[in-house]
Amino acid sequence: MIEILNSTELAKAKHTGALVADILQTVKSRTAVGTNLLEIDQWTKAMIVEAGAESCYVDYAPSFGRGPFGHYICTSVNDAVLHGLPYDYTLADGDLLSLDLAVSLGGVAADSAISFVVGESRSPESVALIDATERALRAGIAAAGPGVRTGDISHAIGSVLREEGYSINTDFGGHGIGSTMHQDPHVSNTGRPGRGYRLRPGLLLALEPWIMEDTAELVTDADGWTLRSATGCRTAHSEHTIAITEDGAEILTLPKRANP
Repeated sequence: MIEILNSTELAKAKHTGALVADILQTVKSRTAVGTNLLEIDQWTKAMIVEAGAESCYVDYAPSFGRGPFGHYICTSVNDAVLHGLPYDYTLADGDLLSLDLAVSLGGVAADSAISFVVGESRSPESVALIDATERALRAGIAAAGPGVRTGDISHAIGSVLREEGYSINTDFGGHGIGSTMHQDPHVSNTGRPGRGYRLRPGLLLALEPWIMEDTAELVTDADGWTLRSATGCRTAHSEHTIAITEDGAEILTLPKRANP
């Protein structure tokens, strides 16, 4: 299903995106060495409930997970890159943490992810991973607009990641979003320009470059959800929900006072 939102729905999407961005930044500001992943999940739950929103994750049970997910946020640490199921783990200095959050407010969903290093021990390799996903995300957003094809976005994202020497897994990527979290079209993190669905104003897309330091192979954790690098290497993940406009693309999940 591909949804094209009207002006009323787009206004709701902006509120949802702002909420997602605010929750992620609040969680990031509270997270420190000694924070437990289950604490992060409870903080997220409280903010979603307080906002009168709904979690897109708690009852989510797709074919690729041992569902339902049962938690409010994905917390992926170090070698975990996607769908990190929160568990009783206390964050240590230097851990690379990726947070992925999707909520629905007023019947419209938004989805975003951030990666950051906990504490003071910021290895150059971890910083490089995060920087690559953020730059790839910016490139994908810059390529988006009316009449553009999904392959153009995929090519822009993939070009940045490949230039930095990272392999790209195509099992999971960006996607349409609207009244539900995951919709068509699929937006791979690599692709050929001029191919795929032609974008139209009113379409929402969640773009999400993610990489693993020295592999493109994933393994599924024993919890049935968490996806890890096959080699145990570190990973990073960045994501924004954008709206295709008449002039280009608008980022809906951009934190306040942040630069696009």
